[in-house]
Amino acid sequence: MKIHEYQGKEILRNHGVTTPRGVPCFSVDEAVKAAESLGGNVWVVKAQIHAGGRGKGGGVKVAKSLDQVREYADQILGMQLVTHQTGPEGQKVRRLLIEEGADIKKELYVGMVVDRVTQRVCLMASSEGGMDIEEVAAHTPEKIHKVFVDPAKGLTDAEADDVARKIGVPDASITQARTQLQGLYNAFWGTDASLAEINPLILTGDGKVIALDAKMNFDSNALYRHEDILAMRDLDEEDLAEIEASKHDLSYISLDGNIGCMVNGAGLAMATMDTIKLFGAEPANFLDVGGGATVEKVTEAFKLMLANSKVKAILVNIFGGIMRCDTIADGIIEAAKQTHLSVPLVVRMRGTNEEIGKRTLEQSGLPIITANDMAEAAQKVVAAVAGH
Repeated sequence: MKIHEYQGKEILRNHGVTTPRGVPCFSVDEAVKAAESLGGNVWVVKAQIHAGGRGKGGGVKVAKSLDQVREYADQILGMQLVTHQTGPEGQKVRRLLIEEGADIKKELYVGMVVDRVTQRVCLMASSEGGMDIEEVAAHTPEKIHKVFVDPAKGLTDAEADDVARKIGVPDASITQARTQLQGLYNAFWGTDASLAEINPLILTGDGKVIALDAKMNFDSNALYRHEDILAMRDLDEEDLAEIEASKHDLSYISLDGNIGCMVNGAGLAMATMDTIKLFGAEPANFLDVGGGATVEKVTEAFKLMLANSKVKAILVNIFGGIMRCDTIADGIIEAAKQTHLSVPLVVRMRGTNEEIGKRTLEQSGLPIITANDMAEAAQKVVAAVAGH
């Protein structure tokens, strides 16, 4: 799950990280009032969407008068903001953050993820913060420094100080940098985050170290332990089909192709999509019904896929381990009837109760195309889309 910048900063502040003062707003008038309440003579008007690259897309503006705050808020609020992370369709801006200006002397980058190889939290830091950190990672990876944190010790003073010096924090500001880095680690660890990023972490003219931005993602499997974070969920920022899928415990992600995929198991789902691409077509979705799918769950999965007008055929690829093929077959038949299925349907199933499932499909009277292996299934569904 993702949250907005202003929500991420609230979490960071609760763990001792210094951020600029700011106020979330939902209207132009609120934005002007927020700037008045913050005082000063420079404010930053920032679009709040679940994507990076907002500055390059025109979603971050520096205002030097209240009239400019109003002008920029009016421009940004309601715009369809396109960044490298939103795709060409962009994301509508429904929230703003009005923040006090900052005296930026140097922009740094710090972020945390879980490293699967070491099975530890990895702190990544670079002297090259700002909007082009992806370019730094791609072309000058030696400028990114990593620390793999021992969970029994946490991020130690020595580790924090060492990485701060490596990214160019002067000695006079090391203590402040240590506080920010350890606060970031504590926030990451304490909230079951999957990503915690400050880009940029800035050095000001008077030597302060401040988190100028915040991005946090969370492990959805742990949200039951964090009702306060779950309350921050913004459904306006999420795909409607993915929201509906979550209600039925389905793992669903919309894609750009025209072949709907229903598979059990994330690995098999990825392999199925790769095979479709191998034979020259594109999947319309990732859809994992899991190991304990019911007839009702399969029916909802079909409804999700067919709600996408781009879907021209469906491929069901099931390996029956815990999942029983006859249950899937019953679900497919019920789903086809309820949805008045009008696109080609290719089914490949192997495993528990395979023969019963295949016989059920054959006796259904429905025009279902069967396949014995994954390659055959992918070829048949691609041919069906092509009208062969």
